[in-house]
Amino acid sequence: MKRLALARRETPTRGGAPAAFLIGLSFALALGAILLTISGDSVIEVYQRMFERSLGSKDVISATLNRATPMALAGLAVSIAATMGLWNIGAEGQILFGATAATFVGRLFPDLPGPVLIVAMLLGAAIGGALWALGPGLARAEIGVSEIITTLMLNEVALRLIQYLQNGPWKDPDGFSFAQITPRPEQAGLGDIWERAHLGVVIALVLIIGFAWFASRSVWGYELRIAGSSAKTAAYAGISMRSKILGVLLLSGAVAGFAGGIELSGTAVRLNENIANGYGFAGIIVAALALMRPSGVALVALAFGAVQVGGVSIQSIGVSSAVADILQALILFGAIGATVLSNYQVKMVERKVAV
Repeated sequence: MKRLALARRETPTRGGAPAAFLIGLSFALALGAILLTISGDSVIEVYQRMFERSLGSKDVISATLNRATPMALAGLAVSIAATMGLWNIGAEGQILFGATAATFVGRLFPDLPGPVLIVAMLLGAAIGGALWALGPGLARAEIGVSEIITTLMLNEVALRLIQYLQNGPWKDPDGFSFAQITPRPEQAGLGDIWERAHLGVVIALVLIIGFAWFASRSVWGYELRIAGSSAKTAAYAGISMRSKILGVLLLSGAVAGFAGGIELSGTAVRLNENIANGYGFAGIIVAALALMRPSGVALVALAFGAVQVGGVSIQSIGVSSAVADILQALILFGAIGATVLSNYQVKMVERKVAV
């Protein structure tokens, strides 16, 4: 009896992550076309509209860049943790608490000059995100509690905290009885640098490039890769696994929290429970498609931002925006499948029969 099995290739196929993503995108568009046809929608009209409203002009490209920025930072946060073989599933909550911390700084120093206040709020957001990851980091480093569970559970806590604040101590007295938080100081807004794209786009890009360079060139990055690949090798080299685990989760949380600060000062006017907008969860997909490499999250996030912006636009022609969510999932499955097949080949092998 024979069966299908995966056998590792001696040499991976060419293209790597970019090829895998393009294959995944092609796979998603093909299956998406089938779904649209079944539902009675015009494939050409839907895809054309998605492209025109996300990448078809300078104005919509700038909106896509704004959408991609927090996803790229969330993807960076997830990939930082993955360097150590850890899964930060709490980027959504860290974004929420980062934005909450930034709002607290803005309420504490409402009269600071714009540039000073922006820097203070972004630093506060990064510290807030790190604090939100501190508990899971200590639990994982000290007693081995899975960071997947603890970071995921804290997402809901961050959401409920914001709901409490907007209905309680931070409620806007001028909100006409609506449950909303007082707006951030006007001078704390990041200015637009190109069409509708705000300064946060550049800040995020510099941060991503800077971290990718630092992680690949520094001793810290080298030790991180060793610790992530083998605990025994790390111990032999005198690298503390506990400090590395705690440090990397704090850094991951800080980057996600920073994304919350960017979103608050860039796109949002006030803190609200929807400010994370699913970016933290999308960041997991972005990091996975970038093969957990910080250098790849920006381009993947841009593609995902385009899919999301385009997905919202097709509602005006009677198509559900869920099409965009389905496309994102199909892109992920297609890219993961392409990555596996670039490193493995399918073979027929003899099935071993137990005697």
